[in-house]
Amino acid sequence: MKKQLICLLLILGTSLSSFKKEGPKRIIFFGDSITQAGVGKTGYITKMTEMIASQGLSNQYELIGAGIGGNKIYDLYLRHEEDVVAKNPNLVIIYIGINDVWHKTSSRTGTDADKFERFYTALIKKIQKANAQVVICTPTVIGEKFDNSNENDGDLNAYSAIIKKIAKDNSVQLIDLRKAFMDYEAKNNIENKASGILTSDRVHLNETGNQFLADTMWDVIKKL
Repeated sequence: MKKQLICLLLILGTSLSSFKKEGPKRIIFFGDSITQAGVGKTGYITKMTEMIASQGLSNQYELIGAGIGGNKIYDLYLRHEEDVVAKNPNLVIIYIGINDVWHKTSSRTGTDADKFERFYTALIKKIQKANAQVVICTPTVIGEKFDNSNENDGDLNAYSAIIKKIAKDNSVQLIDLRKAFMDYEAKNNIENKASGILTSDRVHLNETGNQFLADTMWDVIKKL
């Protein structure tokens, strides 16, 4: 009887394993208008897809954009089940924070720091509960001047520090886009322009910015 039970369990295990999800690693990029534009002709998700193809890895990765213009951290929290969890991702890249900071000065509808941290932490836990790996990113720029003279630089630096803390507290991988972009500006924005180096309007990325973002993200993603 014991042998029969063992045989039955082995057969059942083999049968269930045949239903395991096969195929490429599904990666969802979860964010705002920068990510929404990321699936466009010169967007960073499109650029990354092209990079992956050039390396002969197209069968190993599936990239999905889930960005909506104007979104803040609580918007991501409210739509994570439909736009992320329901798609059964292996990996979720959260890139949010620009509007949480920018809208404080542009429309007085930004996100307070304490709420930002709580919503962000809750979002990570929800996605992790769905058995997906999470990577989080610091926000990039609202103005490209490299000397911290852009209006929102103080808050961007503060919210980047919060995201770094969240990454440490929740043991998730961090991509420090803020540092990467500011380092690039320091080297390449010789005239200290407010836009035109990596962005078209101080925030949204031009083609060079999209390529730089794709390169920066891929350097981390390919090692996961």
